[in-house]
Amino acid sequence: MNNEWFECKVKYEKTMENGLQKKVNEPYLVDALNFTEAERRIIEEITPFMTGAFEVSDIKRARYAEIFEAPGDDSRDRFFRAKLVFITLDEKSGKERKTSQNILIQASDLRDAVKRLDEGMKGSMMDYTIASIAETAIMDIYHYVQATREEANFEG
Repeated sequence: MNNEWFECKVKYEKTMENGLQKKVNEPYLVDALNFTEAERRIIEEITPFMTGAFEVSDIKRARYAEIFEAPGDDSRDRFFRAKLVFITLDEKSGKERKTSQNILIQASDLRDAVKRLDEGMKGSMMDYTIASIAETAIMDIYHYVQATREEANFEG
């Protein structure tokens, strides 16, 4: 299945470390087939963690060619977006052509993100340069999970 990523923003009141309530609008990345499913899935995923009311305030497509995650590594709790530029040679004209792709990297800091990006790209046969890399506000990633046969029968 080809991953279709959606950035879903969830607005709710969060209790801060000092005990005060603050309205926040946090983005999450959801793997879904369309906007409707992305909204259903984000509600399903975050409901157990919410104590008060919340709303899905925005959903937009997020175009990532690759996502380098660090499952089970709690120290890598931030997400960085890297823009890579690939240089290819047009065989007919002999000219260099540049194409860019966004990569999402889960890392502990900027240095770790660059290191993990280089490790993840080791198998690539194409030459690339890092055009930019920046921390995102993404809080978490929710992958598509295929329903089991029992769940599918129960729903249908």
